Amino acid sequence: MKPRQRTMTPSSRRRAAAPSTRRRMLVVTGVLTLASLGLVARAFDLQVVRKEFYQNQGDARFLREVPIAVSRGTVFDRNGEPLAVSTPVVSIWANPAEVLDNEDKLPQLAAAIGMDADALKQYLAQRSEREFVYLKRQMSPDAAQAVLDLGVPGVNGQREFRRFYPSGPVTAHVLGFTNIDDHGQEGLELAFDDWLAGKPGAKRVIRDRMGHIVEDVELVRAPQPGRDITLSIDRRIQFLAYNELKNTIEQADADSGSMVIVDVRNGEILAMVNWPTYNPNALRGSSPSSRRNRAMTDVVEPGSTMKPFVMAAALSSGKYTPTGPMVDTGNGHFFYLTHDIRDTHAYGLLSPTGILAKSSNIGAAKVAITLDTGLLYDTFRAFGFGNSTNSGFPGEASGYLKPGRGWGQLEKAIMAYGYGLNVTPLQLANGYATIADGGVMHLPTFVKGSDNEAKQIIDPKIAGELVQMLEAVTQPGGTAAPYAWIANYAVAGKTGTAHKATAGGYSKNNYSAAFAGIVPASAPRMAAVVVIDNPRKGSYYGGLVSAPVFAKVMDGALRLMDVPPDNIGRWYVGGPLQGQNGLTGNKQPAVEAVDDAPVEEATP
Repeated sequence: MKPRQRTMTPSSRRRAAAPSTRRRMLVVTGVLTLASLGLVARAFDLQVVRKEFYQNQGDARFLREVPIAVSRGTVFDRNGEPLAVSTPVVSIWANPAEVLDNEDKLPQLAAAIGMDADALKQYLAQRSEREFVYLKRQMSPDAAQAVLDLGVPGVNGQREFRRFYPSGPVTAHVLGFTNIDDHGQEGLELAFDDWLAGKPGAKRVIRDRMGHIVEDVELVRAPQPGRDITLSIDRRIQFLAYNELKNTIEQADADSGSMVIVDVRNGEILAMVNWPTYNPNALRGSSPSSRRNRAMTDVVEPGSTMKPFVMAAALSSGKYTPTGPMVDTGNGHFFYLTHDIRDTHAYGLLSPTGILAKSSNIGAAKVAITLDTGLLYDTFRAFGFGNSTNSGFPGEASGYLKPGRGWGQLEKAIMAYGYGLNVTPLQLANGYATIADGGVMHLPTFVKGSDNEAKQIIDPKIAGELVQMLEAVTQPGGTAAPYAWIANYAVAGKTGTAHKATAGGYSKNNYSAAFAGIVPASAPRMAAVVVIDNPRKGSYYGGLVSAPVFAKVMDGALRLMDVPPDNIGRWYVGGPLQGQNGLTGNKQPAVEAVDDAPVEEATP
């Protein structure tokens, strides 16, 4: 018997399919629920758990911290004239990868920044892993805008400042210069870098994919602009000194020269010039030797300009006065300890004042021999020889002074006319300024109105006597007359002509010509030193080469500083001399200036 087959009706088929549909719905719902939970969990992970990580990743692509450039402080001269200023410039930078993606624009970009297109492409390719490279530093704003207007992707500008020196080479050695990042490298720019530089600020910005800033987010660090500084330098006197020194060096075919002018009342440096020099606005091509501030870093043997300091010790000892005792200089030769000390003329008996006026090496040596070694050494040290002046100028030399315990009698004699020790022009000028200010030494300073240290080092009476003795040097018969004369002003000073040291001794034909002076002698206001290195044409004597520079510069400086002329009535005693510029204060021209140091006496 065959089993009976059941035939399913449509309704029964629907009843059978119903559970399967419900299962599918449950599965779909479950999947959607799980997906929703996953999305919620992922959102929680992104926005809560790992929010900082992803925020940093996003910021790294669009948020940047950029510097806020600050202007370096302005340097003014004592009268408020700018000597160093900062001007706004723009530096062009790029993202190499982005620029290389637009290679068709490289020729235009290269032409705008003054580069060869192939060289620019190679430069970018070698730095393609970086995101920031400079293409051109410190362009003028107009030129930089022309580059940016090209619209090259990845090319942007950054605002900066560039230093500019209105006086160019005239003040170069004093001011120094800054590097491309506006940091002081030499001179007062280096000495006062912390004061002048200020502190750049910083801000966070959002950049688009082209590198353009689309939004300032926050100020990270407020910028602090550099502070201004007013120097003691008088730009007008600086120009006078520069021009006269340059002209004299060129006419004399000398190697170099320096001049320093100091206000004797406070130690403020009114002018300091050197030649050769350089232009700090265009450093390329300048040599290290031309950038050296020789008045501070170079030392010279002072020659006869050292004699007033010997006389300071002599007067302090009580053994001597300006008029006596008389010193026998003989016939121009003094054989001492197998050494021939010489004068160029036979002066016979000379007073201490006469020794300075005639610049007698024999007289100075004989005076020094009679003085206690300790007193002479202490006097030299008191005037600052062998020590830095503490002016704060970078690289200032200390000079050289042998310790007194090692001095023999012959060394004392030779140092009396300026050999065996080294000084800088600034040290020498400060020494004369100390004599001029009644024996009070001020620390030299380049800052106007600075409260610098002052110290009494010799008796004011002795200092006054020294000024009067030095005035005889510029009067008839003195080694600086008539070349140091200044109309209507009394001048006190000292010439110096030193043979230059060479390997194994002293050169017979190379000299250092110097003049150190004080004006006006009746009421000192300024002291100055002029040093000319190795004059080849014409004379080489300090009285003939350097004294005229002193007279021309100080003639102008006295008027610029409003220093009243001496009592005109004094010039009529014995009859005044009327020169081209008025009364000179002397009766008659002097004979040719005296050679201060014959070569035979230079070497012990």
